[in-house]
Amino acid sequence: MEELVKRHTALVSNVKTEFQRNIASKLPWDEQLLGIKGSRGIGKTTLLLQYIKNKYGLNPEALYVSLDDPYFYNHTLLDLADNFAAQGGEHLFIDEVHKYRDWAVEIKKIYDYHPGLKVVFTGSSLLQILNARADLSRRALAYTMQGLSFREFLKFKYNIKSEPVSFEDILRNHSEVALEIVKRYKPLKYFNEYLKVGYFPFYEGNEVFYYKRLSEIINMIIELEIPLLRKTDMSKVPKIKQLLAIISQSVPFKPNVTALAKKIDISRNSLLEYIHGLSDASIVKTVSKNAFGVSLLQKPEKLYLENTNYMFALQPVQANIGTLRETFFLNQLSESHTVTYPDAGDFLIDEKYHFEVGGKNKTQKQIAGIENTFIVSDNIEFGVGNKIPLWLFGFLY
Repeated sequence: MEELVKRHTALVSNVKTEFQRNIASKLPWDEQLLGIKGSRGIGKTTLLLQYIKNKYGLNPEALYVSLDDPYFYNHTLLDLADNFAAQGGEHLFIDEVHKYRDWAVEIKKIYDYHPGLKVVFTGSSLLQILNARADLSRRALAYTMQGLSFREFLKFKYNIKSEPVSFEDILRNHSEVALEIVKRYKPLKYFNEYLKVGYFPFYEGNEVFYYKRLSEIINMIIELEIPLLRKTDMSKVPKIKQLLAIISQSVPFKPNVTALAKKIDISRNSLLEYIHGLSDASIVKTVSKNAFGVSLLQKPEKLYLENTNYMFALQPVQANIGTLRETFFLNQLSESHTVTYPDAGDFLIDEKYHFEVGGKNKTQKQIAGIENTFIVSDNIEFGVGNKIPLWLFGFLY
């Protein structure tokens, strides 16, 4: 355990705290059991280390460990928790739990045996919080961490500070909100850069290196995490990659399940299983007509890549501007809202608000006569009435 404490001290000492994610202020850190899941590279480790540094400094009451540490080759997580609690530990932060066999079973035991010990754990987007063997669903509060919002990107890359704007405020007061922002800086100056390289917090000015890393993240998820966490046979990995290639070339993609299954030479059920796996892994986003999503044997109405940066990483040619706009809107709204596919328009939010997404000349033709309708327009600094600038939805978190 001494070696773990040394690594904890080094990591906490060196983490930078100038930029911190919006989710940090929303999480219930004092709960007995808190789970945070998210894609590789999204910033989960930094989130934990920053919280420890701000809350505890180097106080031994907190301990950060990663379950891919060699320490766990011959030690159990439960043994660590027993020792940590016996020495007065109060808050245990466990990273990369999906790399540890039977992680859920041991975390349940820690929860039951040490009611005074607070535990935070992170893992893959595929992490099954509702674990059948351990039934953590009744014990853990689970949160999903997304990539940077447009607002966070401005702070991260350019130190441009703005407060988040609520969805309700955007709908009711978007003209005033946008005008106040535009007085201080020009958001459209930075928006295209965000769409290309702004979602993950590791862009350092080299697009080739950035997209290479994104491709590596996608490959690791498909080749390692999906087979491990969804119990998918390794022989199916090439078919999943083939499916992703087809989706990335065609988004927004309205799947013809029968034709697509025939093209890839798999069964209909296998195709739907792969689609749901890619969705669970935060590589694609599905949009259905049902607010509760689709079951494993139902096809979604439309498929998108999870974020706009993936579009550039998977398809180096010029991305379709209409798809970029819709992907950005879907990504930013789905962080805290229900997004479904309506009979008219592009998206239905929280089963109440209809949105049509397009360029600055977009009209209301497709959603005329429908209540609670809004036009979301690109390449405008501010809007009037029910016409809202697209970039402003990047300020929701």
